[in-house]
Amino acid sequence: MNSIIREINKETRHEKVSVQVFSQAVLQSAKIAFSCRNVPIDRIATLIAGEIRPRAGDLVLAHVDALGQHKGIETRGGRRSNLFPGDKIIVSYGDRYAPDQFEAEVPADLSPCSLVAAGGMAAQVLCKHAAMATATAITPIGLVGDHQGKRINLADWSLPYPTAHKGSPYTFAVLGTSMNAGKTTTAANLIRGLVTAGLKVGAAKITGTGAPNDVGFMRDAGASPVFDFTDAGHPSTYRLSAEQIEAILATLTHHLAEAGVDAIVLEIADGLLQPETEVLSASKRFASHVDGIIFAAGDAMGAAWGVEILRRHQLPVFAVSGLLTGSPLASREAEKAIGLPVYTMKDLSSATIAEALNLNALSRRCA
Repeated sequence: MNSIIREINKETRHEKVSVQVFSQAVLQSAKIAFSCRNVPIDRIATLIAGEIRPRAGDLVLAHVDALGQHKGIETRGGRRSNLFPGDKIIVSYGDRYAPDQFEAEVPADLSPCSLVAAGGMAAQVLCKHAAMATATAITPIGLVGDHQGKRINLADWSLPYPTAHKGSPYTFAVLGTSMNAGKTTTAANLIRGLVTAGLKVGAAKITGTGAPNDVGFMRDAGASPVFDFTDAGHPSTYRLSAEQIEAILATLTHHLAEAGVDAIVLEIADGLLQPETEVLSASKRFASHVDGIIFAAGDAMGAAWGVEILRRHQLPVFAVSGLLTGSPLASREAEKAIGLPVYTMKDLSSATIAEALNLNALSRRCA
């Protein structure tokens, strides 16, 4: 190992980049984030520092300087670990889009930045919601490298992109007006209803920021397997191209189909105005993957507007749910305006949902 590092440092001495052995003591004490869960620990061997530009998905060892909004980190196993100033953490660089929290981007170098998501994301804050505290301050120590001194990126451990596509199970998608419109709760309760009806259900979160809560909720509802975009090699999906988003969709649905599920439930993060969601909802490839859509909204007007957009894209939206179902009046307003059923969480989690959705009448898609 030391001879390899000497050779690497000899080759990069004019680039002001240094490589050193990753201390096993530091590795054992570092808190490793959920976003990095697919990287085998035994592949972490070096630390790369100096004048180097990080990329989205690169793993970084960082020092916690001062606590802010995120006072804990979700670990590889999904457990929340409290943070203290002086802690060493291993997280992933990434861009974040969260109207209720932070907008942030991958910085140009290894200078001090912030922990912008509890799932483990290092980035430079661009703006924040007024209700958010200042982001937790961290100082990168170096990029995490393998035994050859090559930076480790989440993309190195992604599920393989499908080279062939066979018939897909019945696929439902849950979209919504915004963050916290009830999309994950809607998806989880739909999963529960389908599982109770005797179906084997797989699930995936196609877009968003890596975190264990949503995939854990869907898993708790009975879905298996459950994937998200981090399984396709991305810490988040903000600023990805349309082709990259479609590749995530194709990869995750393919691997769910390979698992032999009867139905797939997909969650699309944020709202229809979020750039990647807007691109995906207009995508012909997305339309070809989805048999039916439930739209989650917080109020009747948001539901009516969102359903209208989906209809313009000729997407098969067949019901509304989400936070508005807490209000019978809002639910009646939405049904009157849209002409579609509004399903409460109790409706979705019932075994009768499979019959209500006319699941058996849906045509199974083929290549």
